[in-house]
Amino acid sequence: MNAVTTGITKRIGGWFAKPSEQAIAAEQAALRSDRFRLEREADWKRLDAILKRMEAGRTRALSDEDLLALPALYRTAASSLAIARETSLDAALVAYLEALTQRAWFLVYGPRASLWSWFRSFLGGGWSASVRGLGIDLLIALALMVAGTVVGWLLVASNPEWYYSLVPGGFADERVPGASREVLHGTLFGNENQDGMSVFAASLFSNNAQVSILCFALGFAFGLPTMLLLIHNTALLGALLWLYHGQGLLLDLVGWLSIHGTTELFAILLAGAAGIHVGRSMAFPGNLPVLDAAAEAGRRAAQVMTGVVLMLVIAALLEGFARQMVDATPSRLIVGGFMLVFWVGYFFAFRRNPR
Repeated sequence: MNAVTTGITKRIGGWFAKPSEQAIAAEQAALRSDRFRLEREADWKRLDAILKRMEAGRTRALSDEDLLALPALYRTAASSLAIARETSLDAALVAYLEALTQRAWFLVYGPRASLWSWFRSFLGGGWSASVRGLGIDLLIALALMVAGTVVGWLLVASNPEWYYSLVPGGFADERVPGASREVLHGTLFGNENQDGMSVFAASLFSNNAQVSILCFALGFAFGLPTMLLLIHNTALLGALLWLYHGQGLLLDLVGWLSIHGTTELFAILLAGAAGIHVGRSMAFPGNLPVLDAAAEAGRRAAQVMTGVVLMLVIAALLEGFARQMVDATPSRLIVGGFMLVFWVGYFFAFRRNPR
């Protein structure tokens, strides 16, 4: 009996020893959690108080000390969260720190403006400032476009066969060398309801939109493909100008193109300048590393391209409505001239600083 009793006693003692060890471990974990909280809780509470004021729209009521301490308090909370997760502290404490750091991150690093306020800032000076920031690249792109137009004119003037190489087949329907004045005149006037002219204008717009996007995208190859694309695309324009000039319809063609063309060509100019700007920053980074120079130029060029998309939408609206309603060369020149003056004034005379 003594042996049996002794065995039972040992077993009972063993069973009672395990809960005691678990209780001690739980007590030690609670002590670590309490000590961890006590050491840092003051910073958490201060951060929470600052966040509540900012979330309530009372940022101006904060002191300079609180505003300056906000980033440091956020980093402290983030560090505390990492330690709490690593050491498997109280789950409630981890959840509290997760919520606190998420709120703090949004106010420290998150977006501070709504889409509408960004759009107002973009149109209110951000876009035009970025365009002016392209600087000499605008002049380079403009010179290339003028050179391309001249080259296209001279090529077809020396050999009309060049016309078929420069002008895509979708454009060269009845607008071909040898076409009579009546045929070419008929493509410009009195065809508001004709599908052929609408298809031609839509094809021209689609071509210009693709060129604008490619001019920017190819700028990362040191800008060389962008330059070639600007010359090639405007050579098409030179060929068309030569064709209509031969029948005394040059001014009429310019008027027909100007309604939406001044906006489209300006968009191509900006896209080409943006591509050249990125390529030039990579070829000549100055004192910056190549990647840093390209990143800085890319941010400016991307903002310009956001506006280019807007310009192409406006050009599409002008092509779809204004071109249909205006059927006289003087009126067309007025509309196109107004749009040109508007864009030049907005980009180079409108100097409001974005907020």
